[in-house]
Amino acid sequence: MCRVSMSHDMLFDCGDDAEGQPEREVSGDVRLRRANREQSIMWACAIDELIPADHRARAFWELLDTFDLSSFLEGIRSRGQHGGRPAIDPQVLICLWLYATSEGVGSARHLSRLVDRDAPYRWIAGGMSVSAHTLSDFRVGHQKALDKLLTDLLAMLMSSGVVSLDRIAQDGTRVRANAGAASFRRERSIKECLRVAKKQVEAALAELEAPASVDTEKVKKVAAARAAQGRTERLQKALTELEELRGGSQKQKDPEEVRASSTDPDARVMKQADGGYRPAYNIQGVVDTKSRIIVDVAVTKKGNDYEEMEPMLDRVQDRLGEQPHELLVDGGYAKKSCIEAVEGRGVGVYAPQAKTRKGDPAKPRWDDEEGVARWRRRMATPEAAEVYKERASTIETAFGDMKQHRGLRQLPVRGVEKAYSIALLTTLAYNFVRVISLGVTT
Repeated sequence: MCRVSMSHDMLFDCGDDAEGQPEREVSGDVRLRRANREQSIMWACAIDELIPADHRARAFWELLDTFDLSSFLEGIRSRGQHGGRPAIDPQVLICLWLYATSEGVGSARHLSRLVDRDAPYRWIAGGMSVSAHTLSDFRVGHQKALDKLLTDLLAMLMSSGVVSLDRIAQDGTRVRANAGAASFRRERSIKECLRVAKKQVEAALAELEAPASVDTEKVKKVAAARAAQGRTERLQKALTELEELRGGSQKQKDPEEVRASSTDPDARVMKQADGGYRPAYNIQGVVDTKSRIIVDVAVTKKGNDYEEMEPMLDRVQDRLGEQPHELLVDGGYAKKSCIEAVEGRGVGVYAPQAKTRKGDPAKPRWDDEEGVARWRRRMATPEAAEVYKERASTIETAFGDMKQHRGLRQLPVRGVEKAYSIALLTTLAYNFVRVISLGVTT
């Protein structure tokens, strides 16, 4: 029988201390709760009740509501009394992709399944089903509209004082292309593949003209002809890219040994963070150090960052109508001619000097121009060292977030233009999450 004892640490003392004693043996049949899939249930729920009021999907939708999305309506043929099925509201498709990207989902097929399965995606779609083909085409078919949406978002943030261009940080990251290393071929191999591909196109077109017994057979023939034609176009583009490669960074190689990808001709073999070399694109980004909002993004085919400062400043100027006062970059951008050009525009550069340089770091070299000399004097001060610390905590964390949490590890598309669409979408998703976390009211 249990007794109450106020002199012990335990309120209820049910006998001797059982610590260190073996567990009491149990007997009998195991009791389990088993799934009963034959039972009937009634579940009545409005779509708006699928997710709570403070869910991130609602915040994404409300933020999109503040912008003019009419540019996404271009190209829709369902108008007036003309025949055809009504198009899906572009705001639904934008919100689906932005929310999916924020969750690290980059597959159109997977997103299509989520729309039918998961509550947040069902809420965004409002009960509609969206095919993977529609989602895939939308993602890469509205580059100008996505670019305008990024501009409108930044304009709103600048007008509210969240974003300022007093100081920005720039960096580049190599993102794996949708091409394998074995797809890089020499000119003679590409020409042979092109010859075979043209024959495949002719055969596919001839097969397409033959009568089909059922509609599904005709659809397969059309798909085969389209695939053959696409391969031919990629091979022709690869031959064009070979000429660019021969005159660019690979001009020191034997022209006969230069290779281009037959799968994604725009891709280039670049050194990765782990020291390996793989087909990739160089994604450049700039972040406002005050808010950690990404101000602009670009995709290049260059494997280094030496000449990327000025082009990015031009992009920021065109997008926002002004340029920053200070620019933070790493040593990969520290090319003297580029620093001189940026300093000449009135933008103060913060970049580390070469570690191999001896003597007074503030002392200009004999061939330094005024802008480079000013940069050397600035970087020799302790204040510059404190300012430069902001680079790692802003642009590098932004790229780390986009790669680790937003799926920007390998591009799901081919070509530099489509890669830019993915970069824009990932940037918008990152900025939306950042705006929500900052509690910005629109």
